[in-house]
Amino acid sequence: MGTLNVTPDSFSDGGKFFDAASAVAQAQRMVAEGADIIDVGAESTRPGSQRVGAAEQIRRIEPVLPEVARMGAVVSIDTTLSEVARFAIQAGAKIVNDVSAGRDDPEMFALAAAREVGLVLMHMLGEPKTMQQEPRYDDVVAEVRDFLAGRLAAAEAGGVDRRRCIVDAGIGFGKRLEDNLALLRHVEALAELGVPVLCGPSRKRFIGEIAGEPVPANRLGGTIAACLAARRHGAHLFRVHDVAAVVQALAVAEAIEPASPAQRRRPEGPPAGAPR
Repeated sequence: MGTLNVTPDSFSDGGKFFDAASAVAQAQRMVAEGADIIDVGAESTRPGSQRVGAAEQIRRIEPVLPEVARMGAVVSIDTTLSEVARFAIQAGAKIVNDVSAGRDDPEMFALAAAREVGLVLMHMLGEPKTMQQEPRYDDVVAEVRDFLAGRLAAAEAGGVDRRRCIVDAGIGFGKRLEDNLALLRHVEALAELGVPVLCGPSRKRFIGEIAGEPVPANRLGGTIAACLAARRHGAHLFRVHDVAAVVQALAVAEAIEPASPAQRRRPEGPPAGAPR
């Protein structure tokens, strides 16, 4: 899953693809590099970020998302608002990536159910503006797993086919360094929920804390290491900025050590539009 931030303020590449032509060109580049999914977002969810309303999100993605949908990759819309998701689905998106796991907008589940799209449910402690202000857990793996199990149940109660759901531990979203490492070390706990697991460690702060690298764009090595570790423990999808390098690393890892049946475990049918 290639990350496409149509924003002026995302933590790693904010503003770089805010211009529609630049965003479309970046999507083309990521598809050529092997991205199966392009995740288009118009609201930064970096720590301390401010919310962006539906109208502005739609204004930002309107000249971009339809063009990306015509490229052949599956398009995901990164939003917590059903109004934005509805526009994106009409423009060709097949997956909704909701970092609030359906908590921000009570209409999101009904929309995903009615339009039969894939739905990513992510764990986040608090909201982006405050999530990194002293996050604390007793058992982060158990708490994240239980939260996601609860959100899966809520989505099903809202009419969403469980086979269309994906879960994400929310690396960096209200997590300390040790929390992120524990979640990457125990991805299998989330895989036991019986749906695909998405992992998004790309260029995140925890890599900089370990490596002493303050510049997000210089954290490719750590991103690859985190993705390979997550794959080994059962992750199925990887949301990254540097598509070519991660695709190559995953291909080599698969050639050396093919994933076990447990690592490959998925529901009978993949999420709508997602690669098998």
